[in-house]
Amino acid sequence: MAEKIRVLLSEAEVMQKVEEIAAQINRDYEGRELTIIGILKGAVFFTCELAKRITVPVTMDFMSVSSYGSGTESSGKVKIIKDLDLPIEGKDVIIVEDIIDSGFTLSYLKGFLAQRNPNSIRLCTLLNKPERRVKKEVAVDYEGFCIPDQFVVGCGLDYDQKYRNLPYIGVVEF
Repeated sequence: MAEKIRVLLSEAEVMQKVEEIAAQINRDYEGRELTIIGILKGAVFFTCELAKRITVPVTMDFMSVSSYGSGTESSGKVKIIKDLDLPIEGKDVIIVEDIIDSGFTLSYLKGFLAQRNPNSIRLCTLLNKPERRVKKEVAVDYEGFCIPDQFVVGCGLDYDQKYRNLPYIGVVEF
């Protein structure tokens, strides 16, 4: 059965929220340098849009981490597919994610990166689904939208590698 996509958040709403998050980051890191770590593949669109609006000196790096297969549920097992290229010791770091769902991936990743002795680590996500937390409560420092427990695509989020390129956030209806 083919899936349909229903718009949840328009492109204009998403871009306005990116502006707001960037403005807060700019205030919080005024006079400092920042390293942002985008989590591939999903967060690449959000990370780039956010970085374009950050006015403090910023370095970007990317990691590829997965707790999903080709389904719609987290497997609960985190796998690092691509590690950082740059050291983060002594750096102020923001991990940028497309969505925080079960909390497995970000909980694991924050602990994993903390072992590298950054000055600080904060979490930024475009979408947050707190009602889906399974493992631990994940403290989100910069949040775009808190959304209900629906499977969403667009702005980098995918369903079986499809729909990442949608300029809005849509709900997959099967």
